[in-house]
Amino acid sequence: MKNVDLVIIGGGSAGLAASVGAFDSGIKDILIIERNPFLGGILNQCIHNGFGLSEFKEELTGPEFASRFEKQVEDRKIPYVLNTTVTSITKDKVVTYTNEKEGVVEVQAKAIIMAAGCYERNAGAIGIPGDRPAGVITAGQAQLFLNEYGYMVGKKVFILGSGDIGLIMARRLTLEGAKVLGVAELCAWSNGLNRNMVQCLYDYDIPLYLSHTVTRVIGKGRVEAIEISQVDERMNPIHGTEKRFDVDTLVLSIGLVPNNNLLTDLGVEVGRSRGAAVNQNYETSIEGIFSCGNVLHVHDLVDYVVDEAREAGRSAARYLLEGKKETSKNIPVNPGEGIGYVVPSKLDVLSLKEKTAFKFRVRKPSKNVFIDYIVDGVTVKSTFKPVIIPSEMEVFNLPKNLLENAQQSIVISMRAKE
Repeated sequence: MKNVDLVIIGGGSAGLAASVGAFDSGIKDILIIERNPFLGGILNQCIHNGFGLSEFKEELTGPEFASRFEKQVEDRKIPYVLNTTVTSITKDKVVTYTNEKEGVVEVQAKAIIMAAGCYERNAGAIGIPGDRPAGVITAGQAQLFLNEYGYMVGKKVFILGSGDIGLIMARRLTLEGAKVLGVAELCAWSNGLNRNMVQCLYDYDIPLYLSHTVTRVIGKGRVEAIEISQVDERMNPIHGTEKRFDVDTLVLSIGLVPNNNLLTDLGVEVGRSRGAAVNQNYETSIEGIFSCGNVLHVHDLVDYVVDEAREAGRSAARYLLEGKKETSKNIPVNPGEGIGYVVPSKLDVLSLKEKTAFKFRVRKPSKNVFIDYIVDGVTVKSTFKPVIIPSEMEVFNLPKNLLENAQQSIVISMRAKE
C-alpha cells in the first residue's frame, strides 16, 4: 500500500488549484488522481474566451486557463496519475484506484480533497416523452464532439434548457453552419448568465421560449422532429400549446449535479447544494476529508472555483501540519427565504479568520431586494440588490467580529424592499 500525505481526487481546475494551495502551504507529498488522459478537466473543451478575468486579469480560453494551472503543477513537480478511476475511499482515508498500467492500487492518505467536478443531467433524468432515437445529447457532449473531436453533431438543432453550456453551444453550432431553431426553458426566466444570453442568443436571433419544455421526441433511427409545449405555474404542459420543429438533433442543457457519489457512499453529510456539507475550511463531516469546486456546489465562473480550491488546499495543509483542533464549535448556516443553498453549511466559530466568504444562489430572479445576514435571530448586515438572479452565484464576506459570538445559527435570507 502506498502512503501519501494528501490525495486530491480530480485533476480539473479545482484539483490543480487545491494542489498548488497545499504545496505552497508546506505539503509536498501530494498525489492528484485524474480519470481523463489529461489534466484540466472540462476546460479543455471550452474553447470560448471569458476565463481568467479575475484570476489572471486577462481574458483567456478554457484551455489557456487550464494550461496556466498545469504549468504551476509541473513547476512544483506535484505528482499525478491519469486515466485513473477512484473506486472507493474509506473513513480512515484509504483511497482505492484502478488504471490499465498499475491495476488496482490502495493509497493510505492522511488527508483527502474531493475535487471531482459535476456531471450533466441527461434525457433519462427528466423522462422526455416520445421515441428514443439517436441525436439526443447533452450540451457537454456536443461541446466535446465539436471542440475536441471536430465532429458536427447536427445541422438542424433545438436546445432544451438555457444553461450556460447550452447557450454557448447555440452560438458555436451557428458559427459552424448549423441552424439552431430555438431554445426552450422550463422556467419563466433564463438559467444562463446574462452575458451568454446576449452574446449567444440575441446576437444571432435565436428564439428563446420561456415556460416551455419538450413534450415529444419523434424519430426512428435519428431524431426527425420535436414538439414543445408551454407549461403552467406547476410546470405541467398546457394542452393546445404544442409547437413542432423539424430537427435532427436535440441538445440538453438541463442542469449540472455535483459528482459526489464517493462521499455520499462514505456517509458524508450532504448540503442543500447536493455536495458535501462543509465548514468555512471546506472540511466535510469526516475529519481530514475536504471538498471544493463543482463537486461541492456548481459555480458559474472558473475563477471562483480556483479561488475556493486554493483555500481548500491551504486548509488541508493546516490540518496536516497542525493536526485536528481539540476544540471546535460548529454553528449551522441555513438558507432562509428565497435562498436555494449556502456554502459553507456550518461555521466553526473557534477557527474563524478575519473574513468568511458566504456563497449562495437565490431561487428565482428578483428586483429591489435586501439580503439579510442573520446571527442568532439578529440581522448583523444587510445588502441591497437592485437585481439578483439564480444563474449568478453570490459571494459576500462577513468580518470575524460579526460571527464570533454566534451560538445557535446563521441564516442568509432575502426580503423585498418596503
